[in-house]
Amino acid sequence: MLYRASRFWARVEIFCAAMLAASVTGLILLNVTTRAAGNAIYWVDEAAIYAMVWMTFLAASAAVHFRSAISVTIVNEVLTAPLRRLLGRAVDMVLFLFACLMVWICLRWFMPLELMRAGWDAKLFQGQTFNFIYAEPTNTIGLKKVWVWLVIPLFTFGLLLHSFANLFHPDPDTQPENQR
Repeated sequence: MLYRASRFWARVEIFCAAMLAASVTGLILLNVTTRAAGNAIYWVDEAAIYAMVWMTFLAASAAVHFRSAISVTIVNEVLTAPLRRLLGRAVDMVLFLFACLMVWICLRWFMPLELMRAGWDAKLFQGQTFNFIYAEPTNTIGLKKVWVWLVIPLFTFGLLLHSFANLFHPDPDTQPENQR
């Protein structure tokens, strides 16, 4: 069940990443067209950058589910099958520990409990914590940067889900032929 939830979430991430990739293409084409016409839209560059950042984080999380991240395989290629399985499990464990660290970082950065204690009042929250995450605007769009930064907790959720599911789901590439 956990692996199915991970697979579903990875598909959602891939779909969203694909839509963001299309939007990056559209925004860049819009930017080229409006600049060539001598009437550039100043916020398009920033929107394209933020779409690219979101696309990258969502795709990176999905890559953990599919075990398709970029890797150095020279060590893996010279190991025996049991050692390859052990190395694969070690990688899964390191990714899970990294996801746990990311949860802690997100809690320290976004401080949701302190925001709740401040009654969801961003100004009171800022005064109490000197954390301006909920007030800083983007340069040209005028959107609060917290909306852009929310990709980090989203990435963390996906990474935690996928890495935890991978701990209990063997990698088919490291399984002996008779167990596949």
